[in-house]
Amino acid sequence: MKKIKLIIFPGYYLPHIGGLETHVDEFVKYLSKDKNFDITIFAPNIPKSKEFEVKYNNVKIIRYPAFEIIPNYPVPNMLSPKFWKLFFNLYKIDFDIVMTRTRFFSNTLLGFLFAKLRFNKKILIHVEHGSAFIKVQNEITNKLSYLYDKTIGKLIFKKSDYVIAISKAVKEFILNNFIKREIPIIYRGIEFEKIEKIKENEEIKNKFKGKLKLCFVGRLYKWKGVENIIKAYKILPENIKKDAVLIIVGYGEDLERLKKLANEYLNNGIYFLGKKDFEEAIGILKVCDIYIHSAYPGGGLSTSLLEAMVCGRAIVASPYEGGDEVIIDEKTGILLEDNNPEEIKKGIIKLIENKELIKIYGENAKKFVKENFSWDKAIEKYKEIFKELLKK
Repeated sequence: MKKIKLIIFPGYYLPHIGGLETHVDEFVKYLSKDKNFDITIFAPNIPKSKEFEVKYNNVKIIRYPAFEIIPNYPVPNMLSPKFWKLFFNLYKIDFDIVMTRTRFFSNTLLGFLFAKLRFNKKILIHVEHGSAFIKVQNEITNKLSYLYDKTIGKLIFKKSDYVIAISKAVKEFILNNFIKREIPIIYRGIEFEKIEKIKENEEIKNKFKGKLKLCFVGRLYKWKGVENIIKAYKILPENIKKDAVLIIVGYGEDLERLKKLANEYLNNGIYFLGKKDFEEAIGILKVCDIYIHSAYPGGGLSTSLLEAMVCGRAIVASPYEGGDEVIIDEKTGILLEDNNPEEIKKGIIKLIENKELIKIYGENAKKFVKENFSWDKAIEKYKEIFKELLKK
């Protein structure tokens, strides 16, 4: 059987940290188990890493020179001869399928041009991870991003041969704002065995022994709503607050703003642990009691939320970024009406006043993810789509 040559243009790839990055990495890890696939990833070299490497079953990673105009939005360094050499070398390979991920990254536009701006057009599959228009602190950036979405983003959706959403929220966003067409939802998988092998972080466990540990893990930027967790902690009743700590794991452009917001509670109830690798983050999650998912509308489905569920944590979740798709209220956690501080506070208090629910909801959450988020099942769905498109 002829090998299927697939090239992926993700917004970012490892070692950059985020849900999209791990999603793509695990996707190619499991797809490459089928030796009928020859996979290449073409991604911005941020943070600086190897320009070329091979992972898993011959998955080739090519990282090109790039920089960030604003945090978390990379663009290729078009003044670099190396970028053009790497990009044009791709044309020497007869790829069968081009895959792009998330409409607003410049690398998605690059993948779109590579697939369609040529005499011999390639099959283009676009996988969307976003469920809202970009919203950051800078209003000018927001307006420019909206304009980009409504022109280039819409073009990518319309001209792709197939569009896939990673969650229900993403599908609804696409249908309401861009195109009307059949869009399947394919949820990511979670590596259960890998997570279960990671040991608890004894240092954090001992440091906060006897304290109820609230936590958040993720990138610290506006979309995640971490400021609302901090505000919720600050308005907890004093009798609860004195026996509870808030642990925040992650980094991002909002770090200093969030530290300032913590004010007198910084390192005195609220602790920022900074950037941690996957194993460290999971080890910390495992010693916490309650995970708080505070996202605003925008993301597709939070990887950190799913990982916290696999770790058996009790969840207090806003309905956004996939919260209402995996948190069944009073079964797999507490699903809030919104992500405002008052709502988050109520969710925390409800669990603290009924501590038996912390264990029950945690066990239910773990079971739910194990039953619904399998990479093997997800990969089979992708392969069926590949097969149908290549028949045409």
